[in-house]
Amino acid sequence: MKKLKISLVLTLVLCLLAGCGEQSDEIVESAPPVSADAYTGRVELDSVELEAEVIALAAAPAAVPELLLPEASGTAVKKNDKASIDYSNITDGYVMTQFTGSTDKRLKVQVGGPTTTYTYDISPGAWSTFPLSDGSGSYKVTIFENISGSKYATVLSVSFKAELKDEFSPFLRPNQYVDYGSSTKTIAKAAELTKGISDPLDKVEKIYEFVVSTLSYDKEKAATVQSGYLPVLDSVLSAKKGICFDYAALMAGMLRSQNVPCKLVVGYAGKVYHAWINVWTEESGWIDGVIFFDGTSWQRMDPTFASSGNSSDEIMKYIGNGANYTAKYLY
Repeated sequence: MKKLKISLVLTLVLCLLAGCGEQSDEIVESAPPVSADAYTGRVELDSVELEAEVIALAAAPAAVPELLLPEASGTAVKKNDKASIDYSNITDGYVMTQFTGSTDKRLKVQVGGPTTTYTYDISPGAWSTFPLSDGSGSYKVTIFENISGSKYATVLSVSFKAELKDEFSPFLRPNQYVDYGSSTKTIAKAAELTKGISDPLDKVEKIYEFVVSTLSYDKEKAATVQSGYLPVLDSVLSAKKGICFDYAALMAGMLRSQNVPCKLVVGYAGKVYHAWINVWTEESGWIDGVIFFDGTSWQRMDPTFASSGNSSDEIMKYIGNGANYTAKYLY
C-alpha cells in the first residue's frame, strides 16, 4: 500500500507538470549576408543559443511610498534606426529594449550575464524590461530579428559592466515574466491581504495561503499553451486558475508589490520543467527552498504542487525535498 501511495503521488506530480515542458528553437547555420545599413551585424546561430526559456510555462529593503517601476531614463542608450537599448538603470538591476522599426518577423532579446544567458521574445513598439539576474558583472544585450526559418540577424547590441546597488534590485521591479506594474487588481489584492503587516515572512504566509487556496491547476491550458506565453497577472487572478508559470508569477508579483524581494525560478522538478519562487529575509537571507511553515518547520514553497495536491502530507514531503529541484533561470 505504501508503494502504491508513493506511486500515486509521483503520478500526480508528473500530471501537474504536463504543461511546463521545454522546447528549443532549432540551431541552424548562419544567415545569408544582408546589407550593412540593415543591421549592425550578424550572428551565427550555432554559437548563440536562442531557446524559448519557458513554455509558459526581514525586514526587506525599507518600504517605499510608491511602486518600484522601471523606466527608460535615456541617460545611457544604444540605438539605431530600428531599435533602442536603454541601460541607464543597470545599478537598479534591469535593462530595457524597444524595437522601433516595422516588422512582421519574430524578434528576440538575449541578455548574456557573467554566468547565464537569457533569451526572450519581444514585440515591436513597446518597451520591454529584463532583470540582470546574475547580479553585478559584465553583460551583453542583443536584439535579434528573424530573417527566415530559424535564422536570425543582429539588429543592435551593447556591452556594459553593471555594479548593482544591492542583490535585491533585479527581484523587486516588474519585468517581462513578473509584470505586476499595470496589474492594478493584483497590487490591490496584495495590499488587502497584507494590510497592517510589516514582517516579510508574515506577508509571504498571507499571500501564499491566498494563492494556493484560490487558484486551481488548469489542465486544459497546460495541454494547449504555446511557446512564448507570458502570464497576465490580473487575468490569472480573475480566472482563479492557471499553470505552474501563472502560480509563481502571481505570487512573485504580489510579493514584489509589497517590497518583498522574490525570485521567480525556472528549472527542473525531477526531470520536468517547472517554476517556483524564492524569497529573502534579513534573518535568513535568500530562502531558496524552505518558505512554507507548517507549524514546526519551514517547507519548500511550490504553490502549484501545494495547491493541486491540497497540501497533502505526501505532496509537502516532495516539495520539502530540495533534491527534487534544480534551478536553471532566475527572473
